[in-house]
Amino acid sequence: MTTLLQHAFAKAGKLAPEEQDLLAARLLSELAAEDDFDRAIAASTDKLSVLAQEALAEYREGLTQELDLDQR
Repeated sequence: MTTLLQHAFAKAGKLAPEEQDLLAARLLSELAAEDDFDRAIAASTDKLSVLAQEALAEYREGLTQELDLDQR
């Protein structure tokens, strides 16, 4: 465990029990969301590869145009 995380847990340990539970629930929810995101990215690798190949083919065929970020 990193020093910063230890410090955060030490401070959290001084909170009222209800606040500790709320903080714990939020942290666990955030960690679960990270896991869900990682699984979604892993599951879409094939789709992303196909889209990348299609984009490269369109670029090579001259079917794309450069994005002008100054134009609105």
